[in-house]
Amino acid sequence: MIFLLFVLSVVIQLFAIWAIFFFNLNRTIGSVITIAVAILTALILTPWALLLGTPLIALSIIILFAPLRFNLITQPAYKTLANSMPSISTTEQEALEAGTSWWEKELFMGAPDWSQFEKYPYPTLSAEEQSFIDNEVELLCSMLDEWEIHHHLKDLPPEVWQFIKDKGFLGLIIPKSFGGKEFSSFAQSRIMSKIASRSLTTAVSCMVPNSLGPGELLMHYGTDAQKQQYLPGLAKGEEIPCFGLTSPEAGSDAGAIPDSGVVCYGEYEGAQVLGLRMNFSKRW
Repeated sequence: MIFLLFVLSVVIQLFAIWAIFFFNLNRTIGSVITIAVAILTALILTPWALLLGTPLIALSIIILFAPLRFNLITQPAYKTLANSMPSISTTEQEALEAGTSWWEKELFMGAPDWSQFEKYPYPTLSAEEQSFIDNEVELLCSMLDEWEIHHHLKDLPPEVWQFIKDKGFLGLIIPKSFGGKEFSSFAQSRIMSKIASRSLTTAVSCMVPNSLGPGELLMHYGTDAQKQQYLPGLAKGEEIPCFGLTSPEAGSDAGAIPDSGVVCYGEYEGAQVLGLRMNFSKRW
């Protein structure tokens, strides 16, 4: 009976410490429970129970007081994990700093502030975006037969490709000054969702130029001459956008691609030009 009581005491203490870390139990409450149970067990049982419970009491005190917890647990754990993590490349760092965590941060913290979520305005479509969905998107969907596309043609019909180019489906993110639609992210999501409900093949064919294509990179990092040369053609579907993604070493993990390029002068079509000398290997 004494042994079972002691085991129960230890289990309660361990559970209180575990709850502090994994269930966001108030540190003060959890630590007081641990210390109180250990001392009570020692008073009821024998001094050796207190001796065995001393490590748990010490751990509770460390958790309870922030300076001790930081110096003895948080800081050593952070240093250990920091040394074991792979270094972040320049490209990955730029991607991390490119946007914000929005409300997802609240979700991953495990204690979302729902009142904060209610304050975010619900996205809406402009009149032009709604008209595009009601007309061009609806007409495109009426032209699609996914079974025929996937099982027989293995491609979109020529008239569908032409419609996509003519109506600006490949330039949704490109500014109007370069011939694009300059639609919002919300509009793009609604457009692609609608197309995907009819044909996944067509949806992906429209998604890639608007997401993985070079249009957005050119808008942010291209020179004025590059923008004038390429963006109008991308918006009209006259230029074919590509993303050299899959590699033997990294699969489809864009951040792990080991490809490199060197900015240099070289001969191209009989003239000395400034360009990129690429070093890459692709699976297909």
